[in-house]
Amino acid sequence: MLSKTQHIANTLRAVSGSDKRIKPTSAVIVAGGRSTRMGGDVPKQHRLIGGLPVVVRTLKVFEECELIGDIVVVTLPDEVQIYEDYRKQYGLSKLHAIVPGGDTRQKSVLCGFEAISPESEFVAIHDAARCLVTTDIIESVCLAAYKTRAATAATAVCDTVKIADKRGFIAETADRDTVWLAQTPQVFNTTLYRAAAYTAREAGFEATDDNSLVERIQNPVKLVECGRENIKITSPADMTLAEEILEARRRRAEGGLK
Repeated sequence: MLSKTQHIANTLRAVSGSDKRIKPTSAVIVAGGRSTRMGGDVPKQHRLIGGLPVVVRTLKVFEECELIGDIVVVTLPDEVQIYEDYRKQYGLSKLHAIVPGGDTRQKSVLCGFEAISPESEFVAIHDAARCLVTTDIIESVCLAAYKTRAATAATAVCDTVKIADKRGFIAETADRDTVWLAQTPQVFNTTLYRAAAYTAREAGFEATDDNSLVERIQNPVKLVECGRENIKITSPADMTLAEEILEARRRRAEGGLK
């Protein structure tokens, strides 16, 4: 359901002729990983970047995005209380459900999807580890999905891409102009995503991202260029890079630059 503020925003946009009309949109934040590549005793989603836990930084951006009506976090069964504490400590008023995930990312997303508001027309699926996402990125992908039913954050590659054979030798060179790196959020019409996820489950089809589920049922997904700062935290080196990106953003803000 749209909030009173969202209804007012839509009215103002209609009067001004803006195409940025808000549609009921839920966010599913996937935070159920064990962080084996990160090492140490603290999972990556709870490590501090810029003074905030990674997942809290992610949640706060979705909290601040006016296109998002409600948020569902999918987590490990033994971490539900941690998120209850985060909700109170950081004032996450849009966080309306905290659900345990499944034994794969795909199953975890479906657990989260089944907990979103029944009135949502779109769902934005996002990895908690992409904590440098911005409200501009979320809005850009949502608005593209509102027009096309499915859209994903992504960035075009700048390196030459080689396709390897099973022995580790170059088999061919991909056309760089057609190669993109998928990111999140990935935003879908809820009816479309439900059909894609449920048919994949029935067929035993496993994918590494949600775009693949929608691609499988022959629905196009719009690529939205979102730059190279929307990195995924997977290793200690990524933590260092994230701090550097935040510092660069701070300097740009102080200098009045975007």
